[in-house]
Amino acid sequence: MFTRHYAHWPPGLPHTLELPRASVYANLEASAARHPAKTAIDFYGTKISYAELKRAVDALAGFLQKRCGVRRGDRVLMYLQNSPQFVIAYYAILRADAVVVPVNPMNRTEELRHYVEDADASAVIAGQELFAELAPLRSLRHVLLASYADYLREPTDLPVPAFVRAPRQAHAAAISWREAIEAGLTPAEHLARPDDLAVMPYTSGTTGKPKGCMHTHASVQATTIPYMYWRGTVEDTVVLSALPMFHVTGMQACMNAPLHTAATLVLLSRWDRECAALQIERAGVTNWSAITTMLVDFLSNPQLERYDLSSLRVLGGGGAAMPEAVARRLEEVIGLPYVEGYGLSETMAPTHINPPHRPKRQCGGIPIFNTDARVLDPDSLAELGAGEVGEIVVHGPQVFKGYWRQDEATRQAFIEHDGKRFFRTGDLGYYDDEGYFFITDRLKRMINASGFKVWPAEVEAMLYAHPGIQEACVIGAPDGYRGETVKALIVPRPGAMGELRAEDIIEWARARMAAFKVPRVVEFVAELPKTATGKILWRELQEKENRK
Repeated sequence: MFTRHYAHWPPGLPHTLELPRASVYANLEASAARHPAKTAIDFYGTKISYAELKRAVDALAGFLQKRCGVRRGDRVLMYLQNSPQFVIAYYAILRADAVVVPVNPMNRTEELRHYVEDADASAVIAGQELFAELAPLRSLRHVLLASYADYLREPTDLPVPAFVRAPRQAHAAAISWREAIEAGLTPAEHLARPDDLAVMPYTSGTTGKPKGCMHTHASVQATTIPYMYWRGTVEDTVVLSALPMFHVTGMQACMNAPLHTAATLVLLSRWDRECAALQIERAGVTNWSAITTMLVDFLSNPQLERYDLSSLRVLGGGGAAMPEAVARRLEEVIGLPYVEGYGLSETMAPTHINPPHRPKRQCGGIPIFNTDARVLDPDSLAELGAGEVGEIVVHGPQVFKGYWRQDEATRQAFIEHDGKRFFRTGDLGYYDDEGYFFITDRLKRMINASGFKVWPAEVEAMLYAHPGIQEACVIGAPDGYRGETVKALIVPRPGAMGELRAEDIIEWARARMAAFKVPRVVEFVAELPKTATGKILWRELQEKENRK
């Protein structure tokens, strides 16, 4: 067992945590019993209590069972933006003993077809603005459509997205959300057990079509419960839920973990820096999990100083290392350290989080409760020591059962080591003398320049310190002499376009990093392609470069 990080464990917390052998739905049930009148969701100023939330969840679960024929273990797609309906649908599917299949609302018809067919789903709960994408999928026997405006019950001057304000539309081939809730059907006895499947998020599909990650109630609970213990949060917690909740980080940090502790979710259906600042001030937000691109945009708001952000107590996130320059700026503006974590869809978010009392920058953190993490040589699979870069492998209760109907991919994803079954993350990294883990890159994302190995994420983090750079992505470019060379695609800061020169960037970099890491090619672009969760699509840019 890897234990060198115990010396820097959050004070007062045990090294292991006894997890409840209960379904994820039971968390909401318990919170509603303790605090029925408390606000569970703040949706652009409209308040929804825990009692109302649970009533809607139970009613929808009854409808799914009695009108849609959903049975224990059935897969139900969720094709929704962040909204009260997302939360209600998620817990209703679990209450019906079925399996949540969360789908990126940016997916189009043919992408959806893969999820429907692969998961063998007969029902979907979707936002009405997405019906056109669903309509051609004839195998879906039940389509339940939600109008987000149903939960905009109070006048507001907040910048609400147009698709949220849109009035309810009727579709002959779909069931309306209101009809399902108002039917008031009582669900059957809740039978889900800890080892039953609960949630099946799909991976990004960087190597072929996306694969479903099979998570049980137990593996979801394994990160739901520790999240709030680790943060040291209490029941007056108010969480800004702006990360997409179809993704496991948003799902856990912005929904499941807060609901378990009866916190309040301040939901944003679409990222908007003005709305985020307004809601932090008005709702008294205490906790905010965000990604780098979101925070870069937030900090670049010229009106930011107008807002009172003093209620914030916890600021953190993951997905990609926070550049040093951005982290410093956050501390100057908000007065809080950015506490980074690390995890994957296969681990239902975190396997590592920085200790809140002693975080390190650009660091994935230390293994959380009940989690064993090691670093292995990717080829020989020998265990490596401090400071040696290899593949990070993890063993813990949050690790998924495997890929849905993908036996070979599941076998390749695991390894027996030191008497345990470890998941191979595919991420390269190392741990330092104190047991903190640092992620250097994906296993295959490496530039070999004249025999020197360059980790693009490291170069990107350094480029962010340049005052004229808003965003950067580093890829490999073919080079007749070096084999590969380092190329940087750069989005200049507003006002810097036209002033920056490639030669200046290269010269600036040469003064700050080893010669073999310095970008030899710099290209300025207006924007970088991103996933719905804000991660830069470096592979797409790399493939485009390879085709030149």
